[in-house]
Amino acid sequence: MAADPPTRPHAPAAGHEDFAGVPDAFGRLWTPHRMAYIKGENRPSGPGQDEECPFDRAPKQSDEDSLIVARGSLVYAVLNLYPYNPGHLMVVPYRHVADYTDLTAPETAEFAEFTKRAIRALRQASGPHGFNIGMNLGAVAGAGIAAHLHQHIVPRWGGDTNFMPVVSRTRVLPQLLADTRKLLAEAWPQKPQEPQRP
Repeated sequence: MAADPPTRPHAPAAGHEDFAGVPDAFGRLWTPHRMAYIKGENRPSGPGQDEECPFDRAPKQSDEDSLIVARGSLVYAVLNLYPYNPGHLMVVPYRHVADYTDLTAPETAEFAEFTKRAIRALRQASGPHGFNIGMNLGAVAGAGIAAHLHQHIVPRWGGDTNFMPVVSRTRVLPQLLADTRKLLAEAWPQKPQEPQRP
């Protein structure tokens, strides 16, 4: 006995649906906010302070509007607007410098201290299993904003990578950035902690 021939799905009514194509089994996850990153919006094109650097603008706004988690005297911690993982923070000097070697000794000390505080806050707020911490110095090294130094603190969990970034160049984040900022700001250690001694 021969099988029935496959049938086409019901044709949509005339109109814009005609151009949508035949429905398939794939779900869609739309991430229109990523288009700003792809187009390079808010990214300075050169090394000068007059380039409207987003890291120079952020401290002039409220913490909530700029996603700043904590402010120090010389540096601040801010959520990455285009995070690799939930809680992806950056430590940024207020002073507009491009290279780590351009930091003063006090800036370097607070930069390091804020990195430690970021790790502690992330551990308290979300319990990651590990971290990627680093800087990309220069555009050729992958710096999206090469004109203003910043260090990434990316929390990691076992199994946090999946097919989405590979197949569709999309990250799936389970929490809004404003909610993540509030959670981390509440968990941020207010003073340096001394290492535990045996």
